[in-house]
Amino acid sequence: MRIAVIGLGLIGGSVLLALAETGHEVVGYDADPFTREAATSAAAVSPRDARWRVAHSATEAVVQAELVMVAVPLPAVAVVFDLLSDTGYQGLVTDVTSVKQSVCRLAADRLAGTGATFIAGHPMTGRETSGFASADSALFAGCAWVLCLGPDTPMDAWLSIAALVTSLGARVVPATAAGHDRAVAAVSHVPHLAAAAIAASTNGDPLALALAAGSFRDGTRVAATRPELVAAMCGGNAAAVDEALASVIEQLMAARVILSEDDPVADLPAWFTPGHVARAAWQVSQIDRPPPAITLPATPEALLPLGAAGGWVTAVSDDRQTVTAARPDQA
Repeated sequence: MRIAVIGLGLIGGSVLLALAETGHEVVGYDADPFTREAATSAAAVSPRDARWRVAHSATEAVVQAELVMVAVPLPAVAVVFDLLSDTGYQGLVTDVTSVKQSVCRLAADRLAGTGATFIAGHPMTGRETSGFASADSALFAGCAWVLCLGPDTPMDAWLSIAALVTSLGARVVPATAAGHDRAVAAVSHVPHLAAAAIAASTNGDPLALALAAGSFRDGTRVAATRPELVAAMCGGNAAAVDEALASVIEQLMAARVILSEDDPVADLPAWFTPGHVARAAWQVSQIDRPPPAITLPATPEALLPLGAAGGWVTAVSDDRQTVTAARPDQA
């Protein structure tokens, strides 16, 4: 497949490399000239059979593409959609943005009547570092990759992208855009806020930083992410993030009340238990004992309940009639 990747940061660059390794003809482009230069230099020393290159313009990148992967920050998505509309692009379009409802609204507005088909996506992976220099073709192995699905979603297009994503080693999670935004607010966006707050609380305390070890390192890793990138995803999902943050604040306030009581050591275990149970259950279902494979019809009616139950797709049948999937609640 001929694929254009617009945006060559950590995720876009990793997508480009992974797609090229699986045999696709890939053209990349980034609006930043330094990123283009870095990617062009990498292409010059890549293996002779590597099927990717860097275009001089976004138009050059998309003109012959069968699929366009939009991998730019949320504020730049509208610009790329406008470019696709202006060039008359009529192929498949997907994205890797961490917010889905606002991107789906942009696609409905900017790509309407163009003939292009948009399937919203989001790979749940990343690093605290950014830029093409951090790109890694193995970044998506085993990760959950949301592909948004609804009653009116063109299934041929959805399944084409699902097959592509699973070929990179990712697990496709079907979800509505609203369901995605609610879920990532809890497991991604609020953790970024918490990490930043914890890291900031150590400012001016060299003793604390000298003693910082695993808990601080793991709990604040994402605080090293570029602030403008985190601001775009949290601000772009403000309503869902506010709701999830309120829940976390309520729980922390409950802990604060317990800490002011006469015997917090006796009372805190009950506060810690729900989080301990949830984390342990996630570890088992996702990593230690993955559920057995099942076969499902390739329809929204079968796939949306799969995603809502925490399940995922690992392969699409050649005839596009069924998918191979897994559901943790059927392990």
